[in-house]
Amino acid sequence: MTAKEREQLERWSRRASSAQALALRSKIILGCADGADNVTVAVGLGVTAPTVGKWRRRFVARGLDGLVDEPRPGGPRSVSDEQVERVVVDTLERTPRDATHWSRSSMATQSGLSKSTVGRIWRAFGLKPHLVDTFKLSSDPLFIAKVRDVVGLYLNPPERAVVLCVDEKSGIQALNRSAPLLPMMPGAPERRTFDYARAGTTDLFAALDVATGLVIHAIQRRHRASEFKKFLTQIDQAVPAEFDVHLICDNLATHKTPAITAWLAAHPRFHLHFTPTSSSWLNQVERWFGLLTDRQIRRGVHDSLTALEHDIESWIEHWNANPKPFVWTKTADEILTRLARYLQRIPGAGH
Repeated sequence: MTAKEREQLERWSRRASSAQALALRSKIILGCADGADNVTVAVGLGVTAPTVGKWRRRFVARGLDGLVDEPRPGGPRSVSDEQVERVVVDTLERTPRDATHWSRSSMATQSGLSKSTVGRIWRAFGLKPHLVDTFKLSSDPLFIAKVRDVVGLYLNPPERAVVLCVDEKSGIQALNRSAPLLPMMPGAPERRTFDYARAGTTDLFAALDVATGLVIHAIQRRHRASEFKKFLTQIDQAVPAEFDVHLICDNLATHKTPAITAWLAAHPRFHLHFTPTSSSWLNQVERWFGLLTDRQIRRGVHDSLTALEHDIESWIEHWNANPKPFVWTKTADEILTRLARYLQRIPGAGH
């Protein structure tokens, strides 16, 4: 070992954490140069004797170059950080001249990269220009107060009270396809004709108990205030008299008619809590309606309203046999903070 090599090894051995592998190899060679055997050096540095022997042989054969990691297999990187940044920025801040959104092909033409490279960049950054989602901002002047009221019922319900999420799923269609379904086969999904015959519509009133997941329901052919009043009476009979009843409802006009107001006045244990306008996501029964639609209605085939209503009744009976409540986890502050972040990204949303 020359004096110049020792000086370089000592500098490497004092390197910061980003080069600790090279620092360790330098300490191994310095220890061996001081006359220690492989086992002694290994014990002192907390490594194995074969590791000491490996780097000792590399140093003898190639000097300082032997301690540096060899190039990894594969071709050199062909896409620079600047090119990756440009693809990401263009995807987020620009649109092509002849389309509403970027495709891999149009971005490849724009950036000069291959379509597969563009696809890898988009996957790495979670960008999906072909997808679009929807949202709705509430214009309710009491939005904050209503969010806090409803979320408070979910997270801290009153004692000796039942909290029910109530709503109507109206206009459920009994649809019968014009030809029999083609069943699913290996390599082919179930297929059905695009046209169908309508056999009428029905309406489902539902009240979801947020604590147990049980559902009180009624199927009616109409959803006027009179039907809602009958459903309130059904809830009154189903909930034990010693409990108050807190109903979370939307702002449908039938929930606020004089007849409903009079009924509520005659039943003081009932308390209505309204979600903000355009905020159906705040009512847990909407999530339950989604399950009913996905599992029973959307792909169901019914040649009559009676058949449709029978299937809905059967599904609800099956649900109530093993109910599963939805667990609400977000506080009102978390919801409002997240909404504020959305508003900051929407031009003119604050006006």
